[in-house]
Amino acid sequence: MAKHRMLIVGVGSIGERHVRTFKATGRVELSICESNAGLRETVAERYGLTTSYADLDAALEAGKFDAALIATPSHLHVPMAKKIVEAGYPLFIEKPLSLLLDGTDELMRLVEKKKVLTAVAYTYRSHPALRSMKEAIDSGRFGKPVQVVATWGQHFPHYRPAYREIYYTSRKTGGGAIQDVLTHAINAAEFLVGPVEKLLADCDHKVLEGVEVEDTVHVIARHRDGIMGCFSLNQHQAPNENLVTVVCERGTARFNLIEACWRSMVEPDSGWKEEFQFSRERDDIFINQANLFLDALEGKGPVACTLAEGLQTLRVNLTVLKAADNPGWVPLVG
Repeated sequence: MAKHRMLIVGVGSIGERHVRTFKATGRVELSICESNAGLRETVAERYGLTTSYADLDAALEAGKFDAALIATPSHLHVPMAKKIVEAGYPLFIEKPLSLLLDGTDELMRLVEKKKVLTAVAYTYRSHPALRSMKEAIDSGRFGKPVQVVATWGQHFPHYRPAYREIYYTSRKTGGGAIQDVLTHAINAAEFLVGPVEKLLADCDHKVLEGVEVEDTVHVIARHRDGIMGCFSLNQHQAPNENLVTVVCERGTARFNLIEACWRSMVEPDSGWKEEFQFSRERDDIFINQANLFLDALEGKGPVACTLAEGLQTLRVNLTVLKAADNPGWVPLVG
């Protein structure tokens, strides 16, 4: 089968990872679009790319691609997406879908009108371990889900030392713990047990130096069918942990991103049973994500996260921001 001609729009940190991991599938011919001339030349040379563009209009005019991936700052996603969909190209959009709801309804209508394949790059929905866990939960093996608990923490100065110099410094560009990382936990939980319908939230800047955005977040939620949710995240603790636990009527399932696996427990004191183990090499998750999108292009299966599902998580993001900035504290009785 002929290779798909894929355009990557924006080749900063995450965009370059998409260049690297889509290339690793062996199923694409890549071109890039990047306004920063130095970065554009560096990435093109590093990955042996012969076609690059300084802006999206030039890339659309050339028309030398079959599908596009948007990896620019989040506030640019919807305007760029509308241009690409209007031109009739399948589209993969980095998370979050946007920072505001402005333009999203128009984008949804345009996608429906043009009948264009679209997906949002919430990476964990493509993680084989999380997908395996969802299959087990959906099968009814553990009974109905009643609670989902996500516990995430990471030491940003160690793992992402450039956080002071990138989009993370401002909510207006997608920064802060809620839009940057909590959105992954929310989306993964919605994948496992269904959409969030209402929530309470609290956040604060506690530790990270050089920024003022929130680095610590708590959310209590109710998902579809009354399933209870609890999300705890910070970006300064020493332990690197990303856990999503689903408690069901007759058993518990736990996804561990750091260990790239999921485990179950049915009987008290029985210990965790390992159910599925994936590669712990981080690029392998993104390679799997790329392959799932390419499979969808070829009609071999659905996208991992639809545009509608990405929009649902955006609504949750915005609600968390609103609720966390004005928490409904209840004074102690008496």
